[in-house]
Amino acid sequence: MESRYPGEACIHCHLCQKNCMFLSKYKIDIGDTEKLKKLSMHCFLCGKCTRVCPKGIDGRKIILEMRRQAATENGEKPAEKGYGMLLWEKRNYRFRNYKNAGGKSVLFPGCNFPSFYPETTKYLAELLKKEADIGIVFDCCGKPVSELGLEKEEKRILADMNKRLDQLGAEEVVMVCPNCYHFLKGRLHARVTDIYSKLLELGLGRKISGEIQIFPPCPDRKGKELLEKMSVFLEGEPCLEEKVQCCGLGGCASVKEPKLAAEITEDLDRRQTVYTYCASCSGAFTRKGYKAEHLLLKILGREETADVKKSLLNRVKSRYWRKKKR
Repeated sequence: MESRYPGEACIHCHLCQKNCMFLSKYKIDIGDTEKLKKLSMHCFLCGKCTRVCPKGIDGRKIILEMRRQAATENGEKPAEKGYGMLLWEKRNYRFRNYKNAGGKSVLFPGCNFPSFYPETTKYLAELLKKEADIGIVFDCCGKPVSELGLEKEEKRILADMNKRLDQLGAEEVVMVCPNCYHFLKGRLHARVTDIYSKLLELGLGRKISGEIQIFPPCPDRKGKELLEKMSVFLEGEPCLEEKVQCCGLGGCASVKEPKLAAEITEDLDRRQTVYTYCASCSGAFTRKGYKAEHLLLKILGREETADVKKSLLNRVKSRYWRKKKR
C-alpha cells in the first residue's frame, strides 16, 4: 500500500535539516514522518526543504497533508488551538467588499496589501478604473484557512469566490499579492493575471534604477514567475536575498514558534533596504525594525510606509470603501 506521506524516499542526508530552522531545531528530516506529524503546525511551509531535497520530496505538500488528516480527525477543525482569531476573520472573510467591482476585469489586492498600504490601494484602484474601467474587490483568497489543513473549508471558499465573480461577469482577476496569485491561478473561472503584467499592458508604471536587494516571497522562490514578470520595470539586475528562509509569517507557524519566527530573519543586513513584492513580507520586516519597501510602490511612484500599527483597522475600512463617482 502506497504511503500517504511520500517521505519514505528520504535518504536522511540532512540537507533539509541544515537548511530549515524548524527542522534543525527539532533535529528531524522530512522523512521522519511520525515526529513530523506531532509538529506539523510548527512548520512555516516555506518550501525550502523541497528546493534542497536531492530526491525531489515535496516537504511542504507532506506537512500540509498531515495538517489535513489531523483536521479531518478533529471534526474539520485545526488539531491544535491558537487560530481562533484567524478563523474568525478568514473563514468567511469579515471585510469582504464586492461593491466596487464592474467591468470584465477586477483588481484583487488580497488582505495584507490594503492592510499595510491603504492609500496606495486606493490610488491603484482609481488609476485602473480611469485607465481601463477595472473594478476592485476586497476578499481573502483562502490560503490561510487552507494552510490550517481545512480542506473542505478551502473548497467552499473557492466555490463562493467563483460564484461571486461569475455573477459580476468578471473575466479577469488582477492579483497584487504573490500568495493570492499562486494560490488562485488555475482555480478561478476567470483568468488570473498579475498587477505587473497589467501595468505593462496599459503602459503604466516607472522603471526602478540602481542596484536593489530583493527578498522573493516563499510562493515565488522556486519558479520566480512574478519576479520575471516584474523585471521589465527593473533597469539593473537585482541582487536576490535567498539565504534567509522566510519572513516568519508563513504557514501560521508563528503561533507555535514565536521565538523562531522572530529569529528567522536575523541574517538580514539591517543597514540595507530590503525590497519585496509581498505585503506580508514588507509588513513583517517593518515590524521587526528593518527598512523594507514594496516594489509595487516604487513602480507606481508612491511614498507610503507599511502601516503596521493600524493594519487591522485598515482591513476593516476596506469593507466599507466605495470609489468616488466621477
